[in-house]
Amino acid sequence: MADLRIYNVVILGLGFLFIFTAFTTCGNIEQTIVKSLDNDTFTGSGYHSLGIIYGIFSFSNLLAPTVVAIIGPQFTMFFSGILYSGYVAVFITPSTWSFYFTSVLIGIGAAMLWTAQGHFLVENSDASTINRNTGMFWALLQCSMLFGNLYIYFDWNGRRIISDRSRKTIFIGLLVTSVLGTLSFLALRKTLPPEEEMLNEEEGQPLLSSRMMYKQRANSAVQDAKSEFKMILQLLKTKTILLLSCCMAYSGLELSFYSGVYGTCIGATTEFGAAAKGLIGISGIVVGIGEIVGGGVFGLVCKNNRFRRTSVVFLGMVVHFVAFYLIYLNIPDDAPVVLKTSTLNKPYLTPSISIALLCSFLLGLGDSCFNTQLYSILGRVYAEQSAPAFAIFKFIQSIFAAVAFFYSGYLLLTWQLLIMVILGFIGLLFKMVSLLQILGSVIIHHTFHNLMELFLDVC
Repeated sequence: MADLRIYNVVILGLGFLFIFTAFTTCGNIEQTIVKSLDNDTFTGSGYHSLGIIYGIFSFSNLLAPTVVAIIGPQFTMFFSGILYSGYVAVFITPSTWSFYFTSVLIGIGAAMLWTAQGHFLVENSDASTINRNTGMFWALLQCSMLFGNLYIYFDWNGRRIISDRSRKTIFIGLLVTSVLGTLSFLALRKTLPPEEEMLNEEEGQPLLSSRMMYKQRANSAVQDAKSEFKMILQLLKTKTILLLSCCMAYSGLELSFYSGVYGTCIGATTEFGAAAKGLIGISGIVVGIGEIVGGGVFGLVCKNNRFRRTSVVFLGMVVHFVAFYLIYLNIPDDAPVVLKTSTLNKPYLTPSISIALLCSFLLGLGDSCFNTQLYSILGRVYAEQSAPAFAIFKFIQSIFAAVAFFYSGYLLLTWQLLIMVILGFIGLLFKMVSLLQILGSVIIHHTFHNLMELFLDVC
């Protein structure tokens, strides 16, 4: 049984590696691709597409658990993988209606995919293996930021214009990669807990018919969805969630910036010359390295009681503020909004490739630091209501990511950075207050416990 569960976790990780190699690369370059299209009938925007995806994703999270409970995590992931592959395929022969239609579909598919992934990972883990299995999955997933972006660098380096032939070659390759990831979900094997194997010992046949079991599962899923929705509404009124909501909103803004906007800015910078388009791929790789380093380092740091969680949060925000300031100095102000041309404005410094890539690393590092602590806080405070708490986090994060993608094509870089700095600073203050509140409650609990022990000893 243990070997089967390890096999499932590895296959699950490989499936996500392939699918998100395609999707992450697509998201990183799609605004640049859209700008390079020699097609007067296409009026779509990569920013708007990503905004639609995250907006639909946020609301679809409320229904995804019901779907997963009814049809099972394996087939949910397979169906979602088909939707991801369809989105990638649109770029081979782009049209505006199919571009936005598949954006809606992939938003729905993303909610189902991630809900099913969490369900399947827990199903194939126990208390002693959940950390190992999560680490294995996370490591495979983070590698998705490396391979596709590496190909973009080698293919686009030295090119000022992305030809139709180059675009089709890239997206055919990404489509094949996504399809391979989707098909890998069919290789997953089912592991049922003993209590669900309702077999008659004498005949070896199910005690309940398949139809009855399906009906019971559907009814149970609907009831669970209702109770979880009520729990979400209750948690939204708690002080901790209200304090952390600004942090969740900030995480959505910076997610949109590093995953879709910053790479486009680098590719549009005139001073980078023929290397600009290839640097989009390198930037994506360096962001991924920052995420991996941050996850590893801060995971180890937080095991040290002397290095408090508040210090990690503060360090992550400082890292992001340094990155924003360097981007402000190094990247032209009109980089996010230029269409067919490269940038016309001049930044304060002569644009440097080294500084641009350093900022990519800092964005990934700060994101990893900030989000790992946010997950840790939610997991600690809402250990008994973890699913609704994380649903609230993903909902708020996705809504603000969608909003950010929609304004990214209209606001100059300075204003985008300023919005993130203001919301990030407010979020940092509120997060510190929530951490101190949690720390205070723990101290009060331990003090009360010690006083009670002392009182009992005296008695």
